[in-house]
Amino acid sequence: MYTLNLNQMSQNEFLTKYWQKKPVVIRQGFKNFVDPIEPDEFAGIAMEENVQSRLVYKKDGQWQAEFGPFERYEHLGERDWSLVIQALDNFSEEAAALIEPFRFLPHWRLDDLMTSFATPGGGVGPHIDNYDVFICQGSGKRHWRVGDRGQHAELIAHEALLHVEPFDAIIDAELETGDILYIPPGFPHEGVALEPSMSFSVGFRANSAISLLSGFADHLIDNELGGQLLEDPHRQAIANSGEISHQDYQSIKAQLQNLLDDDNTFKHFVGNFLTSAKHELDLMPSDEPFERDEVSELLAIHAIKRLGGLRAFYFDDTIDEGICYINGEQLMFAKEIAPVVKLLCNQLVIMPNDLAPWRDNEQFLDLMIKLLDQGFWFWTEA
Repeated sequence: MYTLNLNQMSQNEFLTKYWQKKPVVIRQGFKNFVDPIEPDEFAGIAMEENVQSRLVYKKDGQWQAEFGPFERYEHLGERDWSLVIQALDNFSEEAAALIEPFRFLPHWRLDDLMTSFATPGGGVGPHIDNYDVFICQGSGKRHWRVGDRGQHAELIAHEALLHVEPFDAIIDAELETGDILYIPPGFPHEGVALEPSMSFSVGFRANSAISLLSGFADHLIDNELGGQLLEDPHRQAIANSGEISHQDYQSIKAQLQNLLDDDNTFKHFVGNFLTSAKHELDLMPSDEPFERDEVSELLAIHAIKRLGGLRAFYFDDTIDEGICYINGEQLMFAKEIAPVVKLLCNQLVIMPNDLAPWRDNEQFLDLMIKLLDQGFWFWTEA
């Protein structure tokens, strides 16, 4: 397990001073850091069809990008290329553990664990991210430059690479194993490997109003909601047929506002939307359905672990009513097991001692059978 060291800052002090305000280098944020995955295993994951991977390199001075799966790298030489995998937490339990120290931030804000291996001179070029990121330096060293937030012209270095023009650095530093660079959205930055190195980026994203409205519209269509027509049975004759009156404008606006004000509808959407997987899950459903007695016995000796990348959330005012959201769907459960469902949502791993009060609860056992059969949770060593 990794322990985050904020250099004598409390979590709230970090949030007050730096979160979404300015970048900072946190020296030895992870003391005695050891890569959770070796470069060879990392390259092996990039061979899989369901993994989102890419190679970034330069050829004849021009930026190039290729998308996986990849089977060989010898042709690239020993310099100036980088292999990047999105959502490594979905495919490596060991790498997913790097997310745990950042749970002082709400998990619904998490994007993924993006990871890269780079040879000397390798990087992805100067760019701007629209999310908060904690770049955790693994083995090796990288040189990072970070510019100030402002107007930075973007340029297309390659059809798959959006870069920014050269910028003045407000941070110019070499990161060594265990160092962390935090960068809020909007700050241009570029990292270049000084030697073969691994880098692990824990990203936190917020949704734009556009993505929320688009998702909400899809939700309304899928559930056949919001189809009521605007009604105006008390309309009076008007003199100017080309005018949209203030009253009509308010009626049109209210038609949409009423949907947003309907907490049952909008919460259902938000719960489903925020728990929808952003990247393909590495699901392994059980071969045969579990039985209650079997699950009860296994809960006494094994911990249960949530699948990497699986998103499970609840609202504080409806969890006790027996409602949570898992993998893009609302889940209804018996109110009496709400405390243990909170554990499922809040913790990656739950130990046998924490589950002991629930081992004989039929409602909980039935829920666990469903989650285990789907491959959303699985057994692990206590």
